[in-house]
Amino acid sequence: MNINFNLRFFSFNWNISISRQWMRFGIIVTILLVTVIVSYWNSLIVSLLLPVVLVGIAGFLILLIQPNLGFILLFLAGFLKYSGPGGVNASALVVALLIGLWLLDMLVVKRSFQFINSRALMPVFVFLVVSVVAFGMGQVPWFIFANQAPLDAQVGGFAIFVLSAGLLLLVAHRIQHLRWLKIIMWTFIGIGALYVVGRAVGFSYIDQLYPYGLSNGSMFWTWLVALVLSQAMFNTQMKMRVRLLLILIVMLTFYVAFVQAYDWKSGWVPTLVCVAVLLGIRYRRLAVLMIPFALFAAIKLAGDQMTADDYSWGTRWDAWIIVLTISRVSPLLGMGFSNYYWYTPLFPIRGWSVSFNSHSQYVDLIAEVGVIGLLCFLWIFLEMGRLSWRLGKQLQDGFARSYSYGVFAGIAGTLVAAFLVDWVLPFVYNIGFTGFRASILPWIFFGGLVGIEQVYREKVET
Repeated sequence: MNINFNLRFFSFNWNISISRQWMRFGIIVTILLVTVIVSYWNSLIVSLLLPVVLVGIAGFLILLIQPNLGFILLFLAGFLKYSGPGGVNASALVVALLIGLWLLDMLVVKRSFQFINSRALMPVFVFLVVSVVAFGMGQVPWFIFANQAPLDAQVGGFAIFVLSAGLLLLVAHRIQHLRWLKIIMWTFIGIGALYVVGRAVGFSYIDQLYPYGLSNGSMFWTWLVALVLSQAMFNTQMKMRVRLLLILIVMLTFYVAFVQAYDWKSGWVPTLVCVAVLLGIRYRRLAVLMIPFALFAAIKLAGDQMTADDYSWGTRWDAWIIVLTISRVSPLLGMGFSNYYWYTPLFPIRGWSVSFNSHSQYVDLIAEVGVIGLLCFLWIFLEMGRLSWRLGKQLQDGFARSYSYGVFAGIAGTLVAAFLVDWVLPFVYNIGFTGFRASILPWIFFGGLVGIEQVYREKVET
């Protein structure tokens, strides 16, 4: 039996229904919080945390009523510059809260763990299992003459994997109507567009408003271009002036990424790949003829970039060889999270016995979760690519079709970005939790793609 509330404000009428199970859970949490506050009433901790606790309780109640508001809260959390132990920030905490509420909803309210039926989610579950096993492997002392990573670093690396995959599952299960997916996507585009315009016009305070981990994350630029340009190119239900405005945003994005920050390859190379993919989809016959020229241009561009920054690429190549050599002690399931960073001093790089990271998502995956973990990671992208391509060809809806093609382009750009640096699953001793603010973006939009699949599957079945 549910407890119903009816809120009226002028002509606004909102009916709210809260199940008794959630009410009981809320009462228990409230009693525990009150007990803690009373126990430390006169301490400095209470005076500092009490406002935070009150805001947290209010937010908790709002999320009980409308869980999807949590995704807007997640974007807002990316602007909080709070950073706790190990770089843990508000984005990671909000993701953990949203996943926890989702699991509690199944455990306390529905009293059953029911997951949607989608082929695209199978590799995500397998990836989570492999990550758990790899965390156990990380407790093995692989090299007796080197220390292992501290437990908090291992837990941090493990948490990034679990929270990212869990966020994908959460979005896939929460998106039951296209309305919320539109809100999520346009909120992100609005946030990105404001930053791009601010940078383009030289607004000096824009970088102070946007945290470093968000605006300097490759996923921020990659997915902004992929989603904006796909809507401009394929959403014929959108008015022409809006589509032209979106194209202007893409042009400003490239101006900032290519002209103002040319040396930062992770900013414009993956976005350029997204544009090439979307143009190839839009003009497929011409794209076939352009493949040889595109390959030649890509090889020439890669060669020029490596020649211009020969030392950087040379040291990266050395780092990859050393890390892969270290990984031979446990090639299938890896050496656990963050450990290889502590083993690298045993293998001098250019004569220096120092700790270093690989600067490659793929090499990191082999070292941390092994070849099996890397294959599961690529399997996720393969299934998402297959699903996005199928939905893009089948759907007629302007938004959903455009979104699907945007995700397809975003996948290509993300795979390229992962080659450059660990932008997708940040390594604790490199991008870390600071970059988690931006690395969550592909996992959010992957989940939205599965949500679209479920929405249209229900329409067909009904």
